[in-house]
Parts: sequence; structure tokens; C-alpha cells
Amino acid sequence: MALFNTSIQAQTVEPNTSIYDIEINDINGDPIDLNTFKGKKILFVNVASECGFTTQYKGLQELYLANQDELMIIGLPCNQFGGQEPGTSSEIQSFCELNYGVTFLLTEKIDVKGANQHELYQWLTKKELNGKSSSTVKWNFQKYVVDGQGKFLDYFYSTTKPSSSKISKLL
Repeated sequence: MALFNTSIQAQTVEPNTSIYDIEINDINGDPIDLNTFKGKKILFVNVASECGFTTQYKGLQELYLANQDELMIIGLPCNQFGGQEPGTSSEIQSFCELNYGVTFLLTEKIDVKGANQHELYQWLTKKELNGKSSSTVKWNFQKYVVDGQGKFLDYFYSTTKPSSSKISKLL
């Protein structure tokens, strides 16, 4: 009988890959076509339901509603920081809708760092892929901004609120 390695290994992103070529699923497991958002800026945020920064969901929703013609916010649940996103996809979605009225896009739960770092976060955090800067994801609610042509603009640590002028000046 053959033994199979069942561990999931992250795909590696090739240099010159466009952000729009990266595959990710929504919170229900359906593929998201990032090409849909060409022409809009995208704010990517790794989110968690049991974090001291969780109240930023409110500010993210307000930012989204005020700018949805030119901005897409994508929340990416992640359980890598203090186990603060332990829920299932349906629990996460219910929490966000009931507590914060979230209508922006949420993805499947992913790893934003480490050996199984999702391709999207490889692109967001590596200068050789995004063409601008390298970073490490320090905690939940770190924010990355991409322009309407898929070019990396900047990133902000968790302490930068969604209403910050640092973010609004990029919009």
C-alpha cells in the first residue's frame, strides 16, 4: 500500500505574475476572479474575529460603502496570530454580517506567512513579485493596497485605522 503526503504545500508565485492571475476562493469556496476588480483599487486585509483590532471591521465597512465605485475591500480570515480566527467559514461570515454588517468580500481562511503562505500574500509581501517593497505580516488587520492597474501601492500595520489619511490619500 502506498503512502501519500496529505500536507498542503503553498504554490509558488513566479516573478512577473500579475495580482490578477492569482487564484483564491471566497468564504464559500467559490473562485474569485480578481480581474473583476481591474480599474478599482483593492485593499487586502487579513482579518480575525477575536482580535483587539476586530472593531476595524466597522471602519472597513464604512470605507467600502463610501468608496465602493472605485475600491474593493477583500478580508482574508487568518488564524495564525494568537488563534484569533478559530471559526468555520460560516461562523466567520455570520459573525461579520451580524456584528459589523460586512458586505465587502471575504475569502477562505488562508495562511499569510510561513511555509504555507498563500500565493496572494507571497505577491503582497515580496518586492521581487510586487515590484515595490517587501514586508512581513506582523498581526491581524495588516492592510495592503493595490491600484486599479494591479500595481502595489503600500501597506499599513494593524494600528493604522481604515479611516486613516494614510489610506484615504491612496484612494
